Amino acid sequence: MTQADYRDMMKQAGKYLDYQKDLFGEELFLENPDIFQGNQHSHSFGTLNELKEAIQDCQKCPLSETRTHLVFGCGNEHANLILIGEAPGRDEDLQGEPFVGRAGQLLDKILAAIGFQRKEIYIGNILKCRPPNNRDPLPEEIALCMPHLMKQIDIIQPKIILALGRISAQTLLKTSASLGQLRSETLDFKGIPLMVTYHPAALLRNPHWKQPVWEDVQRLRNLYDEIVGDKPKWQPTKK
Repeated sequence: MTQADYRDMMKQAGKYLDYQKDLFGEELFLENPDIFQGNQHSHSFGTLNELKEAIQDCQKCPLSETRTHLVFGCGNEHANLILIGEAPGRDEDLQGEPFVGRAGQLLDKILAAIGFQRKEIYIGNILKCRPPNNRDPLPEEIALCMPHLMKQIDIIQPKIILALGRISAQTLLKTSASLGQLRSETLDFKGIPLMVTYHPAALLRNPHWKQPVWEDVQRLRNLYDEIVGDKPKWQPTKK
């Protein structure tokens, strides 16, 4: 590692720690705070609205300079199922809500096909702000934004997570495995069963992926019935 690389690494670490201090006070936010004892003094948001209020004007990431709205997430605060995408797109940035464009309309149809309505679940993204030209999130952007998502998951306490797309899955699972390798399995995210499928936007570009997604979401519904079991009996129709 060169001195320039080291200085850049320390600069990014300093920005991250300053950001955590602004949000959560003097205590250091940890994805797994149980590794330390005595964490009862760490800041705790009781509701999603409290968290949203705290981060609404976030400016620690350069994406704050180009966004129209911070896209916090939407849905049922007590949802048993969370869907997590990559980042807001143009329509989401303009409206301040995730999955409201063409991909969102397709997602609603996919959910309806397995007996879910949007209001029953919770939908969020790895990033809360749109990257310019919908480029992939940068590692430093993910590092700064992931604590928000972790807090959302902590508040909601879902029974199942569905990762939509490669970047969401790789980020949550901390892996470089391909989406194809991660599909068709029930994985684990901090003790929560996690499944992976294609992002709805990818289906708009590659319609031949619709059949694999249909297979994935049928497995998702079966897993939901096995773990949660609070919905009427469901039988798939041919797609």
